[in-house]
Amino acid sequence: MWTTLTDSLSQLGESPFWHPLERSLYWLDIPGRAALRTRGDIHNPTVERWDMPTEPGCMAPARSGGVVIALRDGIYRAREWGGTLKALARVDHDVLKMRFNDGKCDPLGRFWAGTLNEAKDGANAALYCLDARGGRAPALKQMANEATTANGLAFSPDADTLYWADTAAHRVVAWTWAARVNTLSRRRVFQQFDEKPSGWTPESPLRYQGRPDGATVDAEGHYWVAMFEGGQLMRFAPSGELVASLPTPVQCPTMPCFGGDDLRTLFVTTARRGRPASELELRPASGHVIAMRVATPGLPVNFFED
Repeated sequence: MWTTLTDSLSQLGESPFWHPLERSLYWLDIPGRAALRTRGDIHNPTVERWDMPTEPGCMAPARSGGVVIALRDGIYRAREWGGTLKALARVDHDVLKMRFNDGKCDPLGRFWAGTLNEAKDGANAALYCLDARGGRAPALKQMANEATTANGLAFSPDADTLYWADTAAHRVVAWTWAARVNTLSRRRVFQQFDEKPSGWTPESPLRYQGRPDGATVDAEGHYWVAMFEGGQLMRFAPSGELVASLPTPVQCPTMPCFGGDDLRTLFVTTARRGRPASELELRPASGHVIAMRVATPGLPVNFFED
């Protein structure tokens, strides 16, 4: 049974994570240019808002306090909530049509973030990894490319597999990942979804599963992906077998994460920006964070190490 988080409305919610020390849920509103977090009882929270100078694509908690966050032009560090944003690394892309999008930290404390081509006129988005461990100078390395809309980043529990999606291509790929030396090999297509049928609308009889947006992995190593416009989350075994499809009360779920003290509350950010009025009337939870209790726990959030 889905519930809607109080006072959680965003235009396009993304990048949720559960902060175990604060017992708070964090997430972003990308076009709203804001970071948000809950305070107090998660079932009836106070929501704090932190305005950003440009669109935030993703963020992660830092071990020494505060967050690391990818804005339109680069990756920034704030030592506390609402604090000064200090640039750690910038990317030389055309900020008029390219920005950072989905990302998170890996189990070794490096921050990964992919980019997005807003013009959708070429597969020139990339996936980057920022390493600032041990107080070293932040080093940014491109790990993958040839995508249009970077999404779906997740790591297997054994740190042996890395998943990455290109939403525009309706595709999730996987690599064999040597986490310690941070190399990717054996790229393969993990899931290839059907394109949107011509003339499809949410009310039409045409079948459309949606396209892969944000993702996470549970304690059993299953890959959970939000299917934008598909009104569902899909759960895949490491083999690629579809294990479950979980309908959502919104047409456009954007990214799942696990939280709560036992990591068995599934939180999902959602979108309402640009959606038709008829859809928003029929699905009033659109744009809110929705939550549901699940049987299999997730993995704790990975912290940025610097």
